[in-house]
Amino acid sequence: MLEGLKHIRLRKGGVISVGLILVAWEISSHFVPPYLIPNLETLLDKFIELITAWKHLQHVFITVGRVIIALSVSFFIGAALSILMGFFQKLEDYFLPVLHFIMGVPALSWVVMAIIWFPTTEIRILFILVACCSPNYALEMYDGIKGIQKDYREMLQSFRASRFQFFTKLILPSIVPAILTAWKINVGYGTRVAMVAELVGATAGVGFQLLSSQEMFDMPGAIAWTLMLVMFLLISQTFLSKAESRLLRYRPPTA
Repeated sequence: MLEGLKHIRLRKGGVISVGLILVAWEISSHFVPPYLIPNLETLLDKFIELITAWKHLQHVFITVGRVIIALSVSFFIGAALSILMGFFQKLEDYFLPVLHFIMGVPALSWVVMAIIWFPTTEIRILFILVACCSPNYALEMYDGIKGIQKDYREMLQSFRASRFQFFTKLILPSIVPAILTAWKINVGYGTRVAMVAELVGATAGVGFQLLSSQEMFDMPGAIAWTLMLVMFLLISQTFLSKAESRLLRYRPPTA
């Protein structure tokens, strides 16, 4: 009962916060030119126009498809690296500094290099996203593997568990929280990086539409396209939260 009331309070607080932002936006729209801060009615009309026309929705699906494919590739690369680093000390000594170095490279630098290296737009976007997201997956899962208690490993070894049993009974269940955390981080981060990648050379996608809105000084369009991406992120985070609740239901509830 108390947990339910807590969720109600959180939802109520979120509604109030969003309501205050909308009120402040609407008031501001009456004091500045509409091309800077359009009123809420204009934004709503533009948003409805985007979600009810297939020619606009396909740009959202193109961007979402790019993000999902790139994150899936990044996940498998990161998983392979994390397993190698987690079980082979020599490989850890070589791979770990490289991953930290790659994480320090700005997304814009990857964009510049991708433009020089690859002639195809789709390959550029895939390369940029994989370069930015793979280290996050690798390091999160690597920390999960390193966090497994030594006693558990020795216990399984005493029972002469096979490598498959060792992985499925100990490693995989132990790193599920790290995997979910990595996906939560990378869905948002990967989507933002995709916007930067689509600004250069892409002829379809939300990033391309945002660039077109900027060139036309179309503020309602820019905000509406942004809201479309926010909706995708909210849906993705909700799905991941549901998966987390189901996969980690063995955990005791927090106070």
